[in-house]
Amino acid sequence: MAQTLPEITHIPGLAPYAQTLAAMEARAEAIAKGEAPEALWFLEHPPLYTVGTSAKPEDLVDPDRFPVFPAGRGGQYTYHGPGQRVVYVMLDLNRHGRDVRRFVCALEDWVIGTLAQFNVKGERRAGRVGVWVARPGREDKIAAIGIRLRRWVSFHGISINVEPDLTHFGGIVPCGIREHGVTSLVDLGLPVTLADLDAALLAEFPKHFGPATKTHCDI
Repeated sequence: MAQTLPEITHIPGLAPYAQTLAAMEARAEAIAKGEAPEALWFLEHPPLYTVGTSAKPEDLVDPDRFPVFPAGRGGQYTYHGPGQRVVYVMLDLNRHGRDVRRFVCALEDWVIGTLAQFNVKGERRAGRVGVWVARPGREDKIAAIGIRLRRWVSFHGISINVEPDLTHFGGIVPCGIREHGVTSLVDLGLPVTLADLDAALLAEFPKHFGPATKTHCDI
């Protein structure tokens, strides 16, 4: 039987962070109570920095550059802004398996499979959550992952760089990693739009989230 997609919502414009976060938390609570279906929200935020629960104060290099919001998710500092696709993933892990590591691996595999549709080889790295692209002499991060669980319902999710202003990452140490950079699909020379990426994400989703799927983390 084909896996049914969660309820899909595309939020137009630039979604204000605080209001969107509150709405997401309310939706996750409704899912936990059985009052709403699982959901994927596709959106962009205005330029801002978010603070995860493991963030170090010194990693906020330029605190006056953009608004800074506590996110309540795992991880460290992350940038969001126009040209970056954010997908908030609200799934009931009572249905998908109560295994946080497996869930994070599934999110990484979802991104990696999506990037492969554009002939981009995304890779995971030991000790570094997210998805990376090897380039001559270096490797850059193309996607970030940060989640939180409440009553085994996930919220927050993934962000993939399509065509953001990469200089905006300069106000933070992204995810606390100083020795590597960031990239985007357009930076890699691919004329991909947000709509292109969304179609690829939705096509790839059932391969990684469903009763019959199996995810293995090698690292």
